[in-house]
Amino acid sequence: MPMPSLSRWTMSYFAAALGCLLAAEGLAVLGIGYPAAGMSEPATLMLVHLVAIGWLSLAMAGALLQFVPVLAARPLASPYLALPTLMSLVAGLLLLCAGFATLAGWADVPLGLLPLGGLSLLGGLLLLVVMLGRTLAGLRRLDPFAGIIRGGLACLALTALGGAAFSTILSGRGGALGAFGTLLPGGLPFHALLGFGGWLGLIAFGVSYRLFAMFMIAPEPSGGRMNLLVTAAGMGLVLAAAGLGAPTVGLDGGSGLAATVSLLLALATGFYGRDMLTLYRSRRRKALEINMLASLPAFAALGFGIGALPIALIAGAGEGFVAAASFLLVFGWLGGLTLAQLTKIVPFLTWLEAYAPRIGKGPAPRVGELLAARRPLVWFTLYYGGTVLGSGALACGAPLGFRLAMTLALAGTAGIAAEFVRVRRLSQVKAADRPPPHERPRLLLARADERSLSHDDPPRTQPHIRHARSPRC
Repeated sequence: MPMPSLSRWTMSYFAAALGCLLAAEGLAVLGIGYPAAGMSEPATLMLVHLVAIGWLSLAMAGALLQFVPVLAARPLASPYLALPTLMSLVAGLLLLCAGFATLAGWADVPLGLLPLGGLSLLGGLLLLVVMLGRTLAGLRRLDPFAGIIRGGLACLALTALGGAAFSTILSGRGGALGAFGTLLPGGLPFHALLGFGGWLGLIAFGVSYRLFAMFMIAPEPSGGRMNLLVTAAGMGLVLAAAGLGAPTVGLDGGSGLAATVSLLLALATGFYGRDMLTLYRSRRRKALEINMLASLPAFAALGFGIGALPIALIAGAGEGFVAAASFLLVFGWLGGLTLAQLTKIVPFLTWLEAYAPRIGKGPAPRVGELLAARRPLVWFTLYYGGTVLGSGALACGAPLGFRLAMTLALAGTAGIAAEFVRVRRLSQVKAADRPPPHERPRLLLARADERSLSHDDPPRTQPHIRHARSPRC
């Protein structure tokens, strides 16, 4: 059977991402960061970057390395860059956290680690843009899904550049940046909007259009239906980019511009929600699988969070309400959706690695049989329960309540991560149905060799992942 190629390092990206999420939740349980500290204090910045870069960006990058070739119907360009990208991102994050620890007074290391970490992160993210951008560049027509991903990658590049500048300024070397040395503090909200709303949010929108259609066996929305979403999101993110650069030319972006950006992103979210509802209603798979069931609270969090954020900004409701809405979007929507879809992606990729080559040669269980049927729902209940309670604690200004809520989220995350380990070890599969030990998946590394297509070679098509019907997923 023709099998889509596996990204060799995707599981390593997922493992590093889950490790960063567990670390961030553990620090929050210990009372480090907001609300015990201010929003712009080093402890809070450490947690924010552990979540934004360590958890969400690494998980998104790992998924894109696997699925962008599917969207483009061609092999991943320059796959040999996947490992250097991962190493650069992890090293940059560690250096950045060490710099924040010094600013917080917890460690005595040179502040020069901050710009070094920023440069390492910038290099890793740009390598990711190169791999994905070159893969998409071969398309002869503008696929609407690829267009959304290109927009997200543009936001990633701007966010990475801004982050490198911020790290340099925080280290006390802002004078070397000239006009860019004035980016702080006015540019921080727009840096966050470009990162969470542009890079992570826009990519989540684009990828979910295709993945949800595949998982629910529903017709993909036409490109015309996505034009309104792209227009609204594009306008908002262009304004966010302008707000990021406003301090460099002596302008004050202010909360008004941030509120306008959030309103436009809320409008784009409304169009996205309309399309997701259409997908749900037109699905042929009536019984939702665990990844879609676990995504429903994430969509609820998206609706509440994106509705509350512009209201909080316009009304000047205070940082507690802004933090509560942002937390609901980051942990409830982006984090919850990512964890939920990993319950399908990890078993599916494991099945391709372990059983696709054995079709016709031996027993091949279904994809769903690689994951426990009900136990993950318990972990998701803990995770989402902690997220909702944590958002309420932030709105009420209750640091102790937030720590207790994060304890629930941490327990849920740890349980979900343990389920992924069991999937990779084929623990749910009957012993008689497991492949020989030398053919079983490694925990962090795919056995399948990647193949890359040189841009000088004639284009070849790659089977769409939906053609692999044998998994009976």
